[in-house]
Amino acid sequence: MELKSKYLASEHRYDDSETFYRRCGKSGVLLPKISLGFWHNFGGVDSYERSRAITHYAFDHGITHFDLANNYGPPYGSAEETMGRLMSDDFAPYRDELLISTKAGYDMWEGPYGNWGSRKYLIASLNQSLKRMGLDYVDLFYSHRYDPNTPLEETLQALVDIVRAGKALYIGISRWPLEALKTAKEYLAKRDVPLLIYQGRINMLDHAPIEEGILDYCADNGIGFISFSPLAQGLLTDRYLNGIPEESRMSKGRFLKKEMLTPELLAKLKEWNAEAEAQGLKLSERALRWILEQRGVTSVLVGASSPEQLARNLNI
Repeated sequence: MELKSKYLASEHRYDDSETFYRRCGKSGVLLPKISLGFWHNFGGVDSYERSRAITHYAFDHGITHFDLANNYGPPYGSAEETMGRLMSDDFAPYRDELLISTKAGYDMWEGPYGNWGSRKYLIASLNQSLKRMGLDYVDLFYSHRYDPNTPLEETLQALVDIVRAGKALYIGISRWPLEALKTAKEYLAKRDVPLLIYQGRINMLDHAPIEEGILDYCADNGIGFISFSPLAQGLLTDRYLNGIPEESRMSKGRFLKKEMLTPELLAKLKEWNAEAEAQGLKLSERALRWILEQRGVTSVLVGASSPEQLARNLNI
């Protein structure tokens, strides 16, 4: 893909707006069915021009939501630095058309204040994130994980104060248990900072938020839901149906271990692949559609290593 020296977004980027966007809970926010995650492929070790190509393609096709976190990279912080370069080089004229999210909750820097859910960590981390991205505010800020050792009220009040300080427009939480989610919803609502969205992992291999009642709670209480890892880090594609390719995520073994691909799982994947092919779909397309068919799901977060891969995921 040849990049323009000066990026001009496609004038057709909203042609499918009636079908491509979904209301996030009971808010005024519309999210694309497919959102772009920066967990992989946007770090300091990755090609910046490839990052440009992917984000250009995404925005040209209506993907307005870019999802980051403080420690995405590697190294930590570098995905947000890439976002800052992209804003400066390409997306500054389109800032108000983008919904940019980031998070804090996992390890980010050394010492007792660079992890979990304290007020100290959340506010300091967001200040750093804004500097890296060259932004005055993010549209959405998440507590990236539940902290069992910090009082929920401390974490939640920090989120309230972040919104009141104008550093984030909306608040989300990720991977909190159901009872903590209920507390968060009530606490935030009483302070006029409603919980916009919950980020959790739902895919054809992982139904935990469905089984735990989280998805139903979100749907019943006007909270959006966005699924990460919708393709189970590549398992729900045709990539591993005939072995483990070199240079694949499983071959590197960092997040996706070879022992996960058991004979039983492989048989199930091949069965699902046959069902998808009978519908004229790829396994990955069927997997994304399955998530979007679940009650209460607003969007799915996909990663992409190329514009071509992202294009395949847009066939929903």
